[in-house]
Amino acid sequence: MSSRPPFHPILMHFAARYSGFTYGRFASDYRALVESNRRCRDDFGMDAVGVISDPYRETAAFGAKVTFPDEAVPRCMDILVRSLEDIGQLKNPDVYREERTLDRIRAAEVLRKQLGHGVPVIGWVEGPLAESCDLAGVNEVLLKIFMEPDFVKRLIDKIMVTAKDFARAQVEAGCDIIGVGDAICSQVDVENYREFVKEKHQELFEYIQSLGAKVKLHICGNISHLLDDIREVKPDIVDIDWMVGMDHALEKLGNDIIRCGNLDPVSVIQDRTPEEIGYETEQLCEQEKGRPFILSGGCEITVNTPVEHLKAMHSASQSNNH
Repeated sequence: MSSRPPFHPILMHFAARYSGFTYGRFASDYRALVESNRRCRDDFGMDAVGVISDPYRETAAFGAKVTFPDEAVPRCMDILVRSLEDIGQLKNPDVYREERTLDRIRAAEVLRKQLGHGVPVIGWVEGPLAESCDLAGVNEVLLKIFMEPDFVKRLIDKIMVTAKDFARAQVEAGCDIIGVGDAICSQVDVENYREFVKEKHQELFEYIQSLGAKVKLHICGNISHLLDDIREVKPDIVDIDWMVGMDHALEKLGNDIIRCGNLDPVSVIQDRTPEEIGYETEQLCEQEKGRPFILSGGCEITVNTPVEHLKAMHSASQSNNH
């Protein structure tokens, strides 16, 4: 009997186009998101479905204007928070009443109902530092880490309330796993991760786990310098991007954390031939035999990836007895 690795690449714009939807529709209408995930699961042998679409669900719920271009990531048109006074005035939203958070909750409910309990449904929340950047601007937050640390800490405290509310709502809707996207963390050093983020990650992960769900941490980019600390906050799954060695990640994270990755989405999955992709996949699966591992790209599969390339990746993972 084959003990093949689970197969779950991150599909967003690719899934929308493959299923005949614009990215704007995929991100703004849960019915398109559900149908796209169902179709990709059926056609590419995906072992889970998800409700990830873009970073601005909570940002919109906090009051920012978000627009939906047809073929690009939704855009946040506002900087909501510029001062400590703005943080004080920022109200935590009711995630069941705000359009964009409710849309994701509905997607989770429908996927769970349609698929029963045999297929994991992965919810998604923005991590505390990423959501700070969504509300206050990336450059501004990175600068305030050094110039006005209290601003960042107070904003993160406010964000944590909504992160927990949104995670709980998705678990109650049927999600088995909650992804926590905190991509900006790859751009901060260990000291600032420890000062601003680490305890909040641990608090959020423990809360999600207390609800009976698993946690999947997504920080794209090179997180080699953070792996020791990530092990200590105990996510169940960690996405590993292509520039982080899987052996190194295993050494740092240990056998209790599942590593998900890590073929390069562009130079391998998008740009190589199906035969080359198959070879790279087989090599990775062979290396990971007997280890806690989910086959995926290092980050999102690009919209321009040929369909045959994703099928070649899946097929190669099936052909080995791991």
